[in-house]
Amino acid sequence: MTKKKTTPAADASVAPEIRLGQSIELLKALHILTVDGKMNQDSRRKLKQVYHLVQFIEPLLAQVLAERGGVTLVDHGAGKSYLGFILYDLFFKAIAAQYAGNKVWGIETRAPLVDGAVKLAEKLGFSQMAFLNASVADAMTSDKLPAQVDVVTALHACDTATDDALRFGLQKRAKFIVLVPCCQAEVAAHLRNEKGETTASRSVAELWRHPIHTREFGSQITNVLRCLALEAHGYKVTVTELVGWEHSMKNELIIAQFKNAPRKAAAERLDEVLTTFGLQGMRHRFVSNVPVSAVTL
Repeated sequence: MTKKKTTPAADASVAPEIRLGQSIELLKALHILTVDGKMNQDSRRKLKQVYHLVQFIEPLLAQVLAERGGVTLVDHGAGKSYLGFILYDLFFKAIAAQYAGNKVWGIETRAPLVDGAVKLAEKLGFSQMAFLNASVADAMTSDKLPAQVDVVTALHACDTATDDALRFGLQKRAKFIVLVPCCQAEVAAHLRNEKGETTASRSVAELWRHPIHTREFGSQITNVLRCLALEAHGYKVTVTELVGWEHSMKNELIIAQFKNAPRKAAAERLDEVLTTFGLQGMRHRFVSNVPVSAVTL
């Protein structure tokens, strides 16, 4: 009989920021803890962000698990898979034996990070974790991923990668899509270059006349368009802060749950915003080619 692999877990003697039961070996492997179990300020900030996101995601996983008896999650722009590993350690590990259909996927374009994540999962015995060295576009057509997934996440996936993850979630008919956007340079560039195409008044155009305002307004309107795109596909959208601004300036958290909600009004508002701000050239980015009828759960 094979003995189940166990790893030392956090208790009251460990740094108070670490959740009880968290694998110390995992935190050391992710360089959140040093070899001697210490934590610096940068690691505290990083861990706090991930823990806050985990607190939002755990109830979604529990809901899917109760409804389906299993749950699959795909994390895009996974990097070293901090989010996936910590979610697995705190949620999936406890149900791995009971629910064989679970899976946590990390999608990342940098091969060395994927190789490192594979080795770490094997070392820790996280048997229901898998990793794919691919872009989001390639992941959409990969036969290694299931046709439908339950939860799609993207934590600080830069620029257009967040929108790619959003479209992936629509294509895979995800019940929940959780996004923490990072830089949004593409819309800002369009605002700079297409000023003559906007139907907004001259006074409204002052919102993005100066370069710093172009960047900030571009970020704001990008996330507004993302929310409208999700609503146009029947999702109920909640937007909130991830952590305090003192920890991260990239702090917006978008949580979308498929509710089969009315789509027409949101689609019309999305089109109106694109037209008003001269962003018609970005319709391909926000008006998904996934048929509305395909998003049924």
